[in-house]
Amino acid sequence: MEELVRTNDPVLISFLESLLEEAGIVHFVADGNMSVLEGSIGLLQRRVMVDSDQLIQARRLAEEAGLAHELRPQRPQSAF
Repeated sequence: MEELVRTNDPVLISFLESLLEEAGIVHFVADGNMSVLEGSIGLLQRRVMVDSDQLIQARRLAEEAGLAHELRPQRPQSAF
């Protein structure tokens, strides 16, 4: 799994999840239950994770939806 977006904006997460589900992209939101520890103040960010094989498709989908500025930087691919 690869990190697509990291945010504490629940509307952004919901919108992105909707886009990914409609496109059939495997994903989950990590750290979604951290609000129990932080007291629901929105301090800790949630991470939208996607299947590694679908990362390029997920990034393209988010960019087309106007969310390019929310995407995590891409890691360089290893030569090995």
